[in-house]
Amino acid sequence: MTTFGEMGEDALIALFAPRLPSTDAEILGPGDDAAVLSVDGDLVVSTDVLVENRHFRLEWSTGADVGWRAAMQNLADIDAMGAVPTALEVTLCAPSSTPVEFVLGLADGLREACEPHGVGVVGGDLSGASEIVVAVTAMGETHGTEPITRADALAGDVVAVAGALGGAKAGYEQLSRGERVDAEAVDLFLRPQPRIGAGLEAALHGATAMMDLSDGLARDAARLARASGLTIAVDSATVPVHPAAQRTAEALGEPDSALAWALSGGEDHHMLATFPRASVVPEGWHIIGSAVDGPGTLLVDGETPADPGWDHFS
Repeated sequence: MTTFGEMGEDALIALFAPRLPSTDAEILGPGDDAAVLSVDGDLVVSTDVLVENRHFRLEWSTGADVGWRAAMQNLADIDAMGAVPTALEVTLCAPSSTPVEFVLGLADGLREACEPHGVGVVGGDLSGASEIVVAVTAMGETHGTEPITRADALAGDVVAVAGALGGAKAGYEQLSRGERVDAEAVDLFLRPQPRIGAGLEAALHGATAMMDLSDGLARDAARLARASGLTIAVDSATVPVHPAAQRTAEALGEPDSALAWALSGGEDHHMLATFPRASVVPEGWHIIGSAVDGPGTLLVDGETPADPGWDHFS
């Protein structure tokens, strides 16, 4: 098993770079000091990081799993602005003892996630480190439309999500407990499946505010409420619980946990958006509540959620 240290930086780059996806927006890609892209409309940029044993564990995840997750969570951030993702820059920091197979898998996972959306990896960096860290900068373009922010929801708007929630948390619960009872939920944790393009769809249907659900509905809806200066009121009976979450909860003997996972679990990366009225909500979205006058908080069934969702420092 060849390691990073045995191969060296230049040889490693030469090995994995051809496995990375390209993009039509690319004028100059990997291999120079900077990439050059063509942009239609405004440039939308986001960044995110995955840290070993904080966001992923090698005993659970392959390099391809990490690459897929790194891509998807960043593509979702661009989509959440109502923009079209075009390119990623990826930085990998890792110990010299890391197997070369990990970075080859990482490149494969990035390609598998990006190619269906026409997104390329146009550059990045390599560095030694005491643990594996994958940092991604994502870029997108608006094609002349206005970006959708978190701050423009209005009282009277309806609140909707683009997909069923809780599947990723159900997968995490299985892995952390060492009890694999539902393979689909485990897959949803290792390789999130947000519907990339749902954000643009929402923008074209008149969405007033939007973000992706990375830290759980409870925390992220509260963030949108604070940014917009109103209260988001959610009816838990309308929250779409992923069937894999329900199956997992029942198999673990705690059926009531499925809804809790859907509310606070995080890492589903589906879109959360507000719309001026129910009739413009796109088909396939789920209306879960409304925006009302209030102090910038989230209420679920009239109360503050007991579990506020994921916090990186708690």
